[in-house]
Amino acid sequence: MNSLQEIWNEIIRILSQQLTPTAITTWFSDCEPVDMEDCRLILHTTSNFKRDIILQRFGDTIKAALSDLFSCDFDIIVLAGDELNDYVSKSKEDTSLPEMAGYTFDRFIVGNSNKFAHAAAIAVAEKPGKNYNPLFIYGNSGLGKTHLLMAIGHTIQNRDPSAKIAYIKGDEFTIQLVKAIKEGTTDDFRTRYRKVDLLLVDDIQFIAGKQSTQEEFFHTFNAIYEAGHQIVITSDRPPLEMSLLDDRLRTRFEGGLMADIQPPDLETRMAITRNKAALLGLILSDDAVEYIATNITANIRQIEGVIKRLTAYKEILNDVITIDSVKRAIEDMIRTGDNIPKPDNIIRETAKFYSLREEDLRGQSRSKNTAMARQVSMFLMRQLTNLSLKDIGEEYEGRNHATVLSSIRKVEDLVTKDPKMAGIVRDITSNITSNTGL
Repeated sequence: MNSLQEIWNEIIRILSQQLTPTAITTWFSDCEPVDMEDCRLILHTTSNFKRDIILQRFGDTIKAALSDLFSCDFDIIVLAGDELNDYVSKSKEDTSLPEMAGYTFDRFIVGNSNKFAHAAAIAVAEKPGKNYNPLFIYGNSGLGKTHLLMAIGHTIQNRDPSAKIAYIKGDEFTIQLVKAIKEGTTDDFRTRYRKVDLLLVDDIQFIAGKQSTQEEFFHTFNAIYEAGHQIVITSDRPPLEMSLLDDRLRTRFEGGLMADIQPPDLETRMAITRNKAALLGLILSDDAVEYIATNITANIRQIEGVIKRLTAYKEILNDVITIDSVKRAIEDMIRTGDNIPKPDNIIRETAKFYSLREEDLRGQSRSKNTAMARQVSMFLMRQLTNLSLKDIGEEYEGRNHATVLSSIRKVEDLVTKDPKMAGIVRDITSNITSNTGL
């Protein structure tokens, strides 16, 4: 099933509510969708006359329909006659960074949780190397950090195709460095990443603790920065929370602009859901959109995963998308309804295990036993519910998300290294899930 064709079919349906069947046949029977990229819909019709009529009479209606589907502004281009052959034969943009395809600012849904990071990314894309260098974007996985990173690169490359842009993930930087050392090609490696106009580094946290990698990246950073060129970095946490990060790198990261991305609110999640669905040619009812956005609160990638599963249901099983379809699509991905333990129950069972009061865990006591119990309960709340870091912090007298994240990471580390701690977490989890008062 052609998703682009489905989007066009939906637009025709909307036009049919305003036009007569004769008008639809006259102007759109031989009009076909060709492509959709960078928030532009490319159409083709048979004559210049029809192209002019479509743009003049129906262009605004088509744009409005696209805006409703994608929650962002669209342009339309109508090709006529032989222009289609020229468009098809024209080679696609030659880019050394195919990873950037599809990641544009137009496709990024902006809300209160990410508007500062979005604005900072646009500012950097407009004037790279000038004001915010480096730009350090951080936040939990699946919230759009990579999208903004790539959108910066995409914008700069479109404006200046000759710009030298390098993209690398933190762990891949280590792998390539080790390979270069073994093969005696370190000069080539350094040229590849130091002689660039824009360096995009995703998930920088993976170089923390790797001394040789940090040393190499330190000199790479300096070379680019001193040349007046732009560096953009993403991470799942701010530099201050990377305990193994070299101090020289930490101060350089903090010397630029740091912008965090928080989980989106309900309205933004609904807009993201509609956008992701429309991009895959799936038109969802308002009830289905609201159900997905209500139950997936902390990870945009999960929303995309649900949409892809629904698309598979429709294409493979020829299934009609209903609320039951949506519930089935997400039941293995997230906890919903009665399967989600209440925060009060998690705190109560954790306090009981450690022979403490619930008030002790929620309060400010810093005794070793209480602090550990509090951290474990935060970890379990993250594992067993769909609450955001901010929401979890509210259960503990408004502790900030950084404190919650630090506690969760500490317990995560202990669980992997200490069998006793892993057993404690399993026991408390069992007590929570077996309690009928979820």
